[in-house]
Amino acid sequence: MAGQSEELIIKARETHGLTRQEIVTLLGDASAEEQLARAADAVRHEFVGDGVHLRGLIEFSNICRQDCCYCGLRRENGRIERYRLTEDEIVELARKAKGYGYRTVVLQSGEDMHFSAPVMCRILRRIRQLDIAITLSIGERSREEYKAFREAGADRYLLRIETTDAALYHRYDPGMSHENRLRCLWDLRELGYEVGTGTLVGLPGQSLASLADDVLFYQELDADMIGIGPLIPNGDTPLGKAQPGDFHLTRRMVSILRLLLPEANIPATTAMETMVPRGREVILSSGANVVMPNVTEGDYRRKYALYPGKICVADTPADCRQCMQGRIAAMGRFVARDKGFRHHREAKI
Repeated sequence: MAGQSEELIIKARETHGLTRQEIVTLLGDASAEEQLARAADAVRHEFVGDGVHLRGLIEFSNICRQDCCYCGLRRENGRIERYRLTEDEIVELARKAKGYGYRTVVLQSGEDMHFSAPVMCRILRRIRQLDIAITLSIGERSREEYKAFREAGADRYLLRIETTDAALYHRYDPGMSHENRLRCLWDLRELGYEVGTGTLVGLPGQSLASLADDVLFYQELDADMIGIGPLIPNGDTPLGKAQPGDFHLTRRMVSILRLLLPEANIPATTAMETMVPRGREVILSSGANVVMPNVTEGDYRRKYALYPGKICVADTPADCRQCMQGRIAAMGRFVARDKGFRHHREAKI
């Protein structure tokens, strides 16, 4: 296995292409993890450089119309303390984020339909005046709404598919349509967004072949951003007693994605550090180049409870910004000063 994996890593690094079975082989070979991470880190350096893009995350509502079995924001969770920020509060957090030095904000919420297209467009136009890039992460909307958001100033849209396995998707996202999720992603692609998506690793019944299909789909979509995180069971959800996702499998997935989509922006997710101390550094050394510190203030940070044990909920936004800059510098990397758009280019010499 070791010799085969070594050959596959070389192939992936040189051609940025693997078959489904070859991806399965690398995902399943724990002994190749460090070699895989080193190769991914080298490709990251060649294609996107040593800058780490910090994106200020504004979690502006934890109200959601959906009922996903793994998510603490799910509609039927009666134990969560719900909240919704005002338009002025959202814009003020974006203004503060710029003051902390962020060049991008990520506006994220549950699928809260209070934030209709006219409401969101007002918010987007106001934030646009701050001269910062805007990522939206507010779930499934119509093509017309996506078009309106784009015209009002949204640059990127993050919509994680979580799994491309239709049977798994329908099992864990009741009342939702896998076909509609794909429609949303392709609409976003066609409307000119930088498109972000990603996988939840560790869903019960998920196979290595399913994860490989996710990777191949991200290549087909030519995803600009790919967020990979492990399942962290939430006791207030139907998957509360499931086994947690595997940190090391998730790490191998990140590294493979860097090798196969060398230009993509890949975050070191908060969930990884919730599982393993200094987990973000581990993932940044395995192919990732983005971190999304939270700029939401006060008790709202605690209330946006996707999963238990979430790190940094007691920190201030200024603390998070300073902390991450120091940790990135300690790795020999630096905080990038641009807005972090994907650059389509050949490897840097």
